[in-house]
Amino acid sequence: MKVRLLFVDEGSYHHETVDLPDGSLEDYERLIDWVREDPQVLKRVFVDVGRLCAAYLVDEG
Repeated sequence: MKVRLLFVDEGSYHHETVDLPDGSLEDYERLIDWVREDPQVLKRVFVDVGRLCAAYLVDEG
């Protein structure tokens, strides 16, 4: 699944869209918690959790 990550750095915002496995998403209440905490996600992509401020599912349709 594609997820858009929004980061903030000293007042500037930028986003990255990443492709992540969705297998353990149902174990988390919020998408951003899944991105920050899930070991399978963190193995696939480095996430600067200190700068991450939002995560959104990207509609692939």
